[in-house]
Amino acid sequence: MTVKLYCFGESGNAYKVALTLTMAEMDWEPVFVDFFNGEARTDAFRAINPMGEVPVLVDGDMTLTQSGAILDYISSRTGKFGGRSAIARREILRWMFWDNHKLSGLAGSTRFLMNFMPADKRPAEVIAFQQGRLKASYKVLNDHLASNDWLVGDAPTIGDFSCCGYLYYPEPFGFDRKDWPHIDAWLDRIAALPGWKAPYDIMPGNPSDRA
Repeated sequence: MTVKLYCFGESGNAYKVALTLTMAEMDWEPVFVDFFNGEARTDAFRAINPMGEVPVLVDGDMTLTQSGAILDYISSRTGKFGGRSAIARREILRWMFWDNHKLSGLAGSTRFLMNFMPADKRPAEVIAFQQGRLKASYKVLNDHLASNDWLVGDAPTIGDFSCCGYLYYPEPFGFDRKDWPHIDAWLDRIAALPGWKAPYDIMPGNPSDRA
């Protein structure tokens, strides 16, 4: 049975899942959610996910939300990208929790404020504050990757796919790959893996709505 992923191209959290599904060679199909025209807030969508957001994975009778939980499910279901030991698994989860709080959580909201809000409503002070916090997160990631090809162990894991989610997007949010050479090299390593695709090539999006 083909897995369904409710998503839209602009969502970095949905991209993490789409990328992992593809890398794990699962059969899946995107179900476009018209976020920018309010579909995620409709009663019909909230019947699927009361949290009113993507990604949502539907696999048979199971519906699962939140990118981290979905990545863990994909890894468990396929036996891929989950680390080689229980200790490695916990380390992967540590990086995923860090990403949700310190990297993707900030990158996603900053990118939204800078690109998808009307220009006259963009809060400059909030954006500057979040970019400052993001620089601290980039440093943590860049320093770790200075001596490691992958976040955990000697192979890519769902920890890598979680942390890279927003860093491939073209819209500006204060991240420039050339400023972070070890992150840059890591992103190249991920992009060289079989099946890798950029966000707007793997999910349907709203090109007319992008800044």
